Amino acid sequence: MIKPIATLICTFSCAFSAAMAGEDDFSPGPVFENFGPVADVTANFEIPKRAELKHSFDVNKQAEAGALNRTLVSAARFINMHARAGVPENNINVAVVVHGGAVKDVTNAAHYEDAVGGENANAALIEALTSKGVRVIVCGQSATYYDVSNEDLLPGVEMALSAMTAHAVLQGEGYTVNPF
Repeated sequence: MIKPIATLICTFSCAFSAAMAGEDDFSPGPVFENFGPVADVTANFEIPKRAELKHSFDVNKQAEAGALNRTLVSAARFINMHARAGVPENNINVAVVVHGGAVKDVTNAAHYEDAVGGENANAALIEALTSKGVRVIVCGQSATYYDVSNEDLLPGVEMALSAMTAHAVLQGEGYTVNPF
């Protein structure tokens, strides 16, 4: 009889704790003050003092017109959360490989207006990411499919032969791929 009661108490307190946490627990910074909100966490999984994080994100899903691309925001979050946790900024290396319809999210104002309509909300985010050394790499195969040329890309965005090529090269350089 004790086990079911303990399970019920744990379930209630976990649900109550989750109900107490929310969007107000997240804030941007310290690297990106306008992007990548994260929560402070008392973690017991330690990040080694000399850890060098080399991480890549794969994005193929285009954002809704005029909205930020969630995976691009996740790249900023990754950097903010680790910098806030004490990892030196120069030990955090991030790349974003963009393919599929998401290539439109990294295009300049004129191309975005023609292809999607409206203003590209991702332009300021791309500028912030690339100014901090994040590599944003577009799949040339997807770009060709969506009629995106090098001149259509936002400043700092690179064109690769393919997303597969970009991932293979990044993995050879020690980058891990974000699993979700």
